[in-house]
Amino acid sequence: MPPEVDPHFERLLDYVRDGRGFDFTGYKRASLMRRVRKRMQVVGIEGFSQYQDYLEVHPDEFTELFNTILINVTSFFRDADSWEFLANEILPQIVERKGPDEPIRIWSVGCASGEEAYTVAMLVAKDVGLANMLERVKIYATDVDDDALAQARSGIYDTKAVQAIPSELRERYLEPANGAFALKKELRRAVIFGRHDLVKDAPISRVDLAVCRNTLMYFNAETQSRIYNGLHFALAPAGYLFLGKSEMLLTRTSMFAPVDVKRRLFARVPMAGEHVHHAPPPITHAQDSDEQLRRAVFESATVAQIVLGASGSLVSANSLARSEFGVADADLGRPFRELELSYRPIELRSRIDSARTELRPNIEPAVAWESRTGVRRYLDVEVIPLLDHGEPLGTSITFTDVSGAHELRSQLERSRRELETAYEEIQSTVEELETTNEELQSTNEELETTNEELQSTNEELETMNEELQSTNEELETINTELTDRTGQLNLANVFLESILGSMRAGVIVLDRDLSVQSWNHLAEDMWGLRADEARAKNLFALDFGLPVDQLRKPIRDTLAPGAEPFLELTLDAVNRRGKAIRCKVLVSPMRDGDGNGHGVILLVEEVESESRHLRKG
Repeated sequence: MPPEVDPHFERLLDYVRDGRGFDFTGYKRASLMRRVRKRMQVVGIEGFSQYQDYLEVHPDEFTELFNTILINVTSFFRDADSWEFLANEILPQIVERKGPDEPIRIWSVGCASGEEAYTVAMLVAKDVGLANMLERVKIYATDVDDDALAQARSGIYDTKAVQAIPSELRERYLEPANGAFALKKELRRAVIFGRHDLVKDAPISRVDLAVCRNTLMYFNAETQSRIYNGLHFALAPAGYLFLGKSEMLLTRTSMFAPVDVKRRLFARVPMAGEHVHHAPPPITHAQDSDEQLRRAVFESATVAQIVLGASGSLVSANSLARSEFGVADADLGRPFRELELSYRPIELRSRIDSARTELRPNIEPAVAWESRTGVRRYLDVEVIPLLDHGEPLGTSITFTDVSGAHELRSQLERSRRELETAYEEIQSTVEELETTNEELQSTNEELETTNEELQSTNEELETMNEELQSTNEELETINTELTDRTGQLNLANVFLESILGSMRAGVIVLDRDLSVQSWNHLAEDMWGLRADEARAKNLFALDFGLPVDQLRKPIRDTLAPGAEPFLELTLDAVNRRGKAIRCKVLVSPMRDGDGNGHGVILLVEEVESESRHLRKG
C-alpha cells in the first residue's frame, strides 16, 4: 500500500459509496482529504474513523460533506479568450454542417450551478437564433450535485455573477427578476439539466461538442483515462472536446487531436475500423528474360528470400536464406511443410494459405529470431503471392533484418513512455495547483461572506453601543437627579427631625394603615419604647402606657373625608416609670393636595407637666 493511502480514509470513502451512492474513490486523494478534513474541523472531529461514526449517527451530515467536497467554482465566460475562439471558429462549423432538421447536441459536463451551460447556449443562440433554440439545439448539462442543479434550473443569477457576460448578450438574453437577472425562457428550455456521475454512469451519445472544463482535474489518472474513453464514445465522428485551462490531453493523442492547445480545443480522432483504407498490394513483373541475370539478382539480395511453387514445394532459396536458416540444396523440391523453416522463426503455413486465398501480402513485423551464432535479431516476415494475370504461380517469402530499426523503435517507445509519464506528472501537478486555486477561491468567497457578516454584526454592535451610551447618559442624568433629590430628602428629614425633636410633646405619625412612621424622642422618654421598636408596627399592636383603644374612633373620624382639621381629647395613661398621668392627645389628619387623608399625626402631652410649667413661668 502506498504511504499516502490512509486505510481509515479508504474505509470512510467505501462507507459513503455504499451508504449514499457517491463514489469518490476515483478522486485525487490529496485534494479529497483536504476537503473532508475541512468539514471535520467544522464539526470538531479529528480522525476519519470518528467522522464515519458521526455520519452514522447524523445522516444530515452527508449533505454538508458533499457540498464541501464538490467545489462549485464556476462563472459565465470563464477564460474569455477560449470562449471567443469557440464562438468564432468551432460553433459556426458545427452549425453549418448540420441540416435544418438535424439537432445540434452539446454536453456540458460538471455544469455546477449552470453558468457554463448557459454560456454555450448564448453563443449557439447567436448563430441559430433565439426562436430556433428549442427546435434545433439540445444542451445536456449534468453534475452530481443536486443542490447546484436546482440552482441552475432556475436560471436566476445575481448582479455580480452576470457582470462577466458581454453587455450585448446580457441585454439580448437576460431579463430583470426581483433584483437579480434571469435567462430568457427560450434559452432555459434548450438546456436540460440532470444528475450524472462521470465515473459510473453511461455517457450521453452523438454530441457535437463536449464542454468539460476543470472537472477532470479532481480525478486520478486511472479514472481520468476511463472518463476520456467515455467522452470519446460520446462525441460524434466530427465532434469537439472543450477542456479547462488545467487539462492538456498531451498523452491521449490517439483519441483526440489538438485544434488549439492554448485554448484547450480538441477534435475527436476516429478509432481503428471507423475509416479504414487498404492500399492495393504492389505487383511487379519481371521483364528481364535473361535467366542468369535473374538468378544473380536473386542470390545477391540483401534480404533472405525463398520461393515456393504452386504445389507448395520449395523452388528456390537465395544465399542469405540458406546460410541464415540452414536450407540445403537437398531441400529444393521438398514440400515446404516438412522443413523446420515452415514454423520457425514463425508459423508460416497458415500465412501462406491466407496469402494464396486472399491474393494479398501477409506481413508479420519484428519477429524475434536467434541466429545460428546465438545473436538475437528481429525480422519482418513478408509472404507475397506471385501472380500471373490474377492466377497464382507460387509464393515468395522474405525475411528482412530490422533489428536496428526495432531497437530504435524500442528506444523511441521508452522515450515516449517516459515523456508521457513526465507529461502526466506535469499535468497532475497543474491540475493539483488548479484544484488548490479553486479551493482557495471557494475559501475566499466564504471568508468574504463571513467578513460581510462580521461587518454587519460590527455595525449592529456600534448601533447598540451608541444606544447604550445614550441610555448611560440618561441614567447618569437620572442618577444626578436622584442624588440631588436624595440630598434634598436628607435635608428635609434633618429639618423634620429637628422640628419633631424641638417639640415639647410626644409625636406619633401613622400612615393610612395605622402603622407607625415616626416616633420622636419625647415619645420615647414618655412611654419607654424606642423608635426602632415602634416604627413600622401597628399602633394598636404596641404595648405602652397610652390607652390606644380609646383612639380608634377619633383616628377613624379624622381620616374620613370632610372631617374636622383636628380632634382633641384627654386620656388617663401610665408613663414609663409606671406613674399614672393625664394626657392631652391632639389627633390631626395628613392630607394630600386633593384633600384625601393618607395618615394621622398624634400629639401627646402630659397635662400636669404643662400646668406646672405654666406656674413656674
